[in-house]
Amino acid sequence: MELAALASLVELPDEHAAAAARTRQQQLAKPAGALGRLEELACWLAGVQGRCPPVPPHRVRVVVFAGDHGVAAAGVSAYPAHLTAAMVRTMLEGGATINALARRVGAGVRVLDLAVDAEPKTFPVDVTRHKVRRGSGRIDREDALTSAEAAQAFTAGMAVADEEVDAGADLLVPGDMGIANTTPAAVLTAALTGEDVAAMVGRGTGIDDAGWMRKTAVARDALRRARPRLGDPVDLLAAVGGADLAAMAGFLVQAAVRRTPVVLDGVASGAAALVAARVAYRAPRWWLAGHRSPEPAHVAALHRLGLEPVLDLGMRLGEGTGALLAVPVLAGAAAALAETATLADLDPTSVGDGGR
Repeated sequence: MELAALASLVELPDEHAAAAARTRQQQLAKPAGALGRLEELACWLAGVQGRCPPVPPHRVRVVVFAGDHGVAAAGVSAYPAHLTAAMVRTMLEGGATINALARRVGAGVRVLDLAVDAEPKTFPVDVTRHKVRRGSGRIDREDALTSAEAAQAFTAGMAVADEEVDAGADLLVPGDMGIANTTPAAVLTAALTGEDVAAMVGRGTGIDDAGWMRKTAVARDALRRARPRLGDPVDLLAAVGGADLAAMAGFLVQAAVRRTPVVLDGVASGAAALVAARVAYRAPRWWLAGHRSPEPAHVAALHRLGLEPVLDLGMRLGEGTGALLAVPVLAGAAAALAETATLADLDPTSVGDGGR
């Protein structure tokens, strides 16, 4: 896979549209800066849409990347690994939190089995079409994936982004589902930010102190294995990631190639975004941080990416839930810029020559 060629395909958002949005903000019938962060969000949306004023996203798509992780066997999660498959089934039946929120927001939800430890026939063909393997290696002792599997997963994520954009998606949300996935997320974040790995390890699904100590020991061992692989983002994913995280990274890069905005979710998407940013440094300009997770690795990832979250609700569920809650805020920002009257509308004599 030629990553340099892929990176060259990522362009920057439309600065002329963003500048026009900033100018329009100054003309609206309100005090300057009165809408706070909404003004910045509207300008970002104008840039990624290439139009001013921007329009509220009308076809939001959540893509949940599901996969199991071998480190679950080390006791790093409060829940057993078989719940990954059970939660995928629940999502397909519409009973997960992401489904409930998507119905309120008007978003579609697509679930993909990249590496769930279940028989291929467990889920419909459209769910398993991009499946790479069952589970992943235990990253404190062995690679998560082979190099070929990591490349396959990354390419699958790119293909999924193309499929969604070609079907009309104008805003994408990467979700995750995988017991123990916060462990590889913490390791990837520590590797790519240079932070102490122990400071990146959070409570995940709500582990106790003993679980946190086990998780930290696993993460330290995995980080030692990761460091020699930092020069190649896809090889790093093979060492300490997983097929779900590799696919998410490819998805994020290709969304930027296709000039399609993305709202990032929690710690898993933050780690995948760090990898994707290593592939294509312009890609983060197409991303918005939907929320801030209590997971310390997520805070570190957003800081390194230079992204300020829209919401901070203490959420750590994953699935794309925190990101999806930010979508109505983004839609409101677009509507405020597009539909608020200007000072000239209120009193044409107060601007231009007549206002002197």
